[in-house]
Amino acid sequence: MKKSKSILSLASLLFVFSINAQKVAFEEYDLANGMHVILHQDNAAPVVITSVMYHVGAKDEQPDRTGMAHFFEHLLFEGTKNINKGDWFKIVSSNGGRNNANTTDDRTYYYEIFPSNKLELGLWMESERLLHPIIKQGGVDTQNEVVKEEKRLRVDNQPYSRFLENVKLHMFKKHPYKGTTIGKMEHLDAATLEEFLAFNKKYYSPNNATLVVAGDIDKDQAKKWIDAYFARIPRGEKIERNFPKEDPITTQINAKAYDPNIQIPAIIQAFRTPSMKTRDSRVLDMISAYLSGGKSSVLYKKLVDTKKMALQAGAINLSQEDYGTYILFALPLGDVSLNDLVKEIDEEIVKLQTNLISEKDYQKLQNQFENNFVSSNSSVEGIANSLARYHVLFGDTNLINTEIDIYRNITREEIRAIAKKYLNSNQRLVLEYLPEDKQ
Repeated sequence: MKKSKSILSLASLLFVFSINAQKVAFEEYDLANGMHVILHQDNAAPVVITSVMYHVGAKDEQPDRTGMAHFFEHLLFEGTKNINKGDWFKIVSSNGGRNNANTTDDRTYYYEIFPSNKLELGLWMESERLLHPIIKQGGVDTQNEVVKEEKRLRVDNQPYSRFLENVKLHMFKKHPYKGTTIGKMEHLDAATLEEFLAFNKKYYSPNNATLVVAGDIDKDQAKKWIDAYFARIPRGEKIERNFPKEDPITTQINAKAYDPNIQIPAIIQAFRTPSMKTRDSRVLDMISAYLSGGKSSVLYKKLVDTKKMALQAGAINLSQEDYGTYILFALPLGDVSLNDLVKEIDEEIVKLQTNLISEKDYQKLQNQFENNFVSSNSSVEGIANSLARYHVLFGDTNLINTEIDIYRNITREEIRAIAKKYLNSNQRLVLEYLPEDKQ
């Protein structure tokens, strides 16, 4: 029996290494109208993904019209010239598919997952969204209520849902990252139909879009359909982005925020960090995993398990296209003060800045990132998303194969140096996130 288990373990290990050694093969090219196309063929299962990522997110909105990018994520399911209002989801589900969309500060992503014999349908539907959207006041009014309900459900009535909003307010004074993706409802209420039409015309153009087709495809046939449905869509105006730069944080910012949906406070520390495209940001990813990557991580083991000072503790490297925000947080247990939690967390940061992490912890990090890399490329759906994201936000599609090499080459010395460069008390926000007195 032991021998059989050993054989199975070895087989599993070899399987992981074989996946890790495989490169994600893809082909990319541009249509004459500027749309970027990426094809990935994987005939292992009869499934195909059609997806489009638009390089538009919350940061592209006007300061008094926040929430517009996320609103369009909803609005562009309303219908098109050839798809009746309310029929989008019916068409997808009746053809054995599923679909969704999501928005961040930097991009908006739409996708369908179909049986592979429905590839042409998926391409036609995405071309309809781009070429023939119906944007009328009735649809705007309908989706306005949908977005308001989403905000009530996910933000207004969710515990701790406003902590990021309050962090961003202090981290960003000039750059539009200071807003939230869902935006302010009064801004959407005030927007005119003409403003919605102008936003669509500016950002929903083929030269601001990346189309990914992945899965069980015949590439020659896919190219013919892509040309038939997308090549005729006219190019839009070139989009110029010139966002203001933030001044460095040189003095600790102390602030408080209140949440009516919580009973237990939280302490949050936040640091402004560089773009996701930098090597430094990847090192911060590793620091994050070291501090809070699972129950054996430094902060969880110290504050939750050993000292029993916190219900939860962790670190998040929120990396974005223009800047990042590095966040440390903890929820106290019992009568532990927020200041005591800050001191305990600071102690671990100073250790990182002073000493090299152990070789054992370093190898553990490498294993975690190898595993994450394998997992991210383990499904066609994940591969399609990564191909689009690496092209749109990083400008290098092949990072789907090579980004892991950056992590592999990060040294213990770099981890210490980056902690010392960015995680200093004079560069941070210390936010007390407190229960709001409903009285």
